[in-house]
Amino acid sequence: MSNPEPTAAQREPYLRLVRASAWYDLAVTAGFATPWTYALVHAALNAGDALGLGAFPEMEVAQVLYANLMGSVVVVWSLLRLLRTERVHGLYDGAARVLFTTWMAYALAHGGPELLWPFLIVEACWGAVQLVPWLRRRGRVAARC
Repeated sequence: MSNPEPTAAQREPYLRLVRASAWYDLAVTAGFATPWTYALVHAALNAGDALGLGAFPEMEVAQVLYANLMGSVVVVWSLLRLLRTERVHGLYDGAARVLFTTWMAYALAHGGPELLWPFLIVEACWGAVQLVPWLRRRGRVAARC
């Protein structure tokens, strides 16, 4: 049985979703892209310690480097999804969010700050809403339920 391509009317809501996830990523990760903005983000995230959500470790050169690399890549990926939005970007973004969610869960299971929970939940939701249409289209959702 063949699965026809979605019509333009069916594609547009999904493309809006892909763009919305890109705007979210841009807003949340742009501060990680430079050492100067990351210092501000790090201080803000450490405010979670006052709420009992755990502190982030002191800033070290390697931590700043990895934060900047992640921030830079996500900013570029966000801009691609905003400026050249394609359905397949939602598939890849959904897959990346499964990975992000997995690594946040791993960090939490190994003593990471509880401040990660809201980010984990948001990542899991964005991943699900972008992957479910692809899974439905392939007829996999019914087989897995």
